[in-house]
Amino acid sequence: MPAAPRLPQLPDETERERPRARLRLFGLLAVVVLTAALPLAGASAGPVDDGPTRQTATEADASEANVSDDADKANAKPNDKASDKASDSGDENRGENGDAKPAEQNTGKPSLLTGLGLTTEAHCGPQLSAPDGIEAQTCVLVQGHETWARTYYRNATGSRLAAVLTLMAPGGRTVQLHCAVGVEDEPGMCETPRGRTRGEPGQYTAVAEYAKGAEGPLLLRSGSNSAPPHGG
Repeated sequence: MPAAPRLPQLPDETERERPRARLRLFGLLAVVVLTAALPLAGASAGPVDDGPTRQTATEADASEANVSDDADKANAKPNDKASDKASDSGDENRGENGDAKPAEQNTGKPSLLTGLGLTTEAHCGPQLSAPDGIEAQTCVLVQGHETWARTYYRNATGSRLAAVLTLMAPGGRTVQLHCAVGVEDEPGMCETPRGRTRGEPGQYTAVAEYAKGAEGPLLLRSGSNSAPPHGG
């Protein structure tokens, strides 16, 4: 009698569960790998906005530094100029010994020649004074091709005076002018009209005579070539 054929053996329950367990294991491994890879990918990429943000911050810092430098320069320039000016002014006001000197020297009374132009050549006699209180200085002035006479005075007599100014030119020519001298104790002047220079300027002479009125006594005579007073 022939043997009966063997029936195929059905897998038991344990063998049927093995593939499912392997799938679950592979799934867990995949999750673990992905979880570990994400931080590494994030660290490699870095923050998305980090680069532009740092660049913008750097540019802002540089802009603020430039603005600060410009402000410092703007504030420093006026001070530097003011310091330079103060230094120059201090140097100009220093004398030969390094001491500060006053801007104007106080001589008590202003010079009678104050206001004489620098382009005018002056041939003046000494400044004379009379006991009655009249002071005068007379000059021959030359400017370009013109010559004239001028007398400077200060009347401290308290009375009005009369002055006669005469310009004597080469060849015996003369020009004469009458001047009224007020009572103000301030410098004044009287001058003849200008005329064309004839000959040398040194050949001209000017004389001024001060008196109390047209018929009064002579108080002072001042000339462009007057001798200085004794002891002066």
